[in-house]
Amino acid sequence: MRNSLSRQALHALLPSIAIVASLAGCAGQRPDPRAELDVASALGLAEPIVFRVEAAPLDEPDDPGTSAGTLTRIEAVRLAAMTSPALQSALARVRIAMADSDQTRLLPNPVLSVLLRWGPGKPQIEVSLAQDIVQALQIPTRARAADNRLRSAAADAVTIALNVVAEVQERYATVQALESLVPLIAERRDLLGKLVGTSRARLNAGEGTRNDVTTLESQRVELEVELADSQRALREERLRLATLIGRPSSSALWAVEPWSAPTAAETDERIWLAIALKRRPEIQSALWKLAALGDDMELVRLLPWEGSTAGVDATRDDRWFAGPSVSSPIPVFDTGQARRSRVTAEQIVARHELTLASRKVVEEVRVALQSLHASAENLRRVREELLPLQQTRRDQAEASFRAGQTDVTPLLLAEQDLRLSRAKAIDLERLQSLSLTRLERAIGGAGVAADVQPVSQAAHRSTP
Repeated sequence: MRNSLSRQALHALLPSIAIVASLAGCAGQRPDPRAELDVASALGLAEPIVFRVEAAPLDEPDDPGTSAGTLTRIEAVRLAAMTSPALQSALARVRIAMADSDQTRLLPNPVLSVLLRWGPGKPQIEVSLAQDIVQALQIPTRARAADNRLRSAAADAVTIALNVVAEVQERYATVQALESLVPLIAERRDLLGKLVGTSRARLNAGEGTRNDVTTLESQRVELEVELADSQRALREERLRLATLIGRPSSSALWAVEPWSAPTAAETDERIWLAIALKRRPEIQSALWKLAALGDDMELVRLLPWEGSTAGVDATRDDRWFAGPSVSSPIPVFDTGQARRSRVTAEQIVARHELTLASRKVVEEVRVALQSLHASAENLRRVREELLPLQQTRRDQAEASFRAGQTDVTPLLLAEQDLRLSRAKAIDLERLQSLSLTRLERAIGGAGVAADVQPVSQAAHRSTP
């Protein structure tokens, strides 16, 4: 009798098992986004990012911050990418999306119900085994939606990495510039001190005025304030940079690379824009989210029928009776209209966000290119026109002083203006470096920019 019941139940359940198994197979395997490799490729790193299961300590153990050590720009970028908690959190969210994708591929568990009744005569037993058929039907679409959200999470991780590295590069360039500016400000202060001494000597000799002394004294105090403020800014930027590379408690006394202005290569704006619109992770993330919402809209079609089951029921009175069973909700009140409206609104939001992200990418690329070209042109003027003129003026003042035609005041003023022009050149170099960093961020990372530049130069050479 038991064998007969088992055969009846198996024959009744076989169609449901076959349908569920075939649908689960249609979902395919979960994609592997390789977020760590994508991040390294976008940043132009030679090694992939290492995902950490445990939280990092307050300070990384291999601290490069010693007075004799040198922190290079490349090493600062690598350390920031490898130790950033924000990036590690983003990679963990990719793991969450992977788990969600795996979950959607799992078959729903069948539900076993046993009912036992006592009364006159023999006890009655009812047994049912049911499978949620609608949830099984949704497996391929749910898996596709989860896969798209997984790809979106991987693109978001690249976005976080680009933001982290861009901040490190800007901090590093600022530290480099301040390291060059502080000595120049100190030299200008010392020159003004000499001018103050000369002015007082002339006043005591009856050849100068007290107004000249007061004016120079006020300028010297202003330079003292500027020097102190620059030293404060340099210390703060070093501490911020130390935090970004994972050593917030470091002494931050490492040396940085000698300052050198970046090269402003010729570029074609149209190529930069085309590559940025294709490679920016923000746009890729928005596209994957929009694709996932399209899958959600397909799922809404079966929403009124969720909870439908197919299975087998068995009852024993004097004998066992078994047969297939189907249960389904009746879509009288909830036909899925509210859910369809919500998904439609979410799709509208996603489309607008995609447009917003695309416009922002175009703006960032064009602004960065404009800033890069403008700062490069101003730097050229300072280097090729202003500095030579200031140097000539200084040489002429020195010649006049040695010939006894003037006192030392014009020479010291010329020296002061020459150093002021050099400080202006350093500030323009910093602006050019920041513009190049922002251009790399706008295009999708240093790795993407390195691939785009040869293409852009080739296009420039082929232009008639």
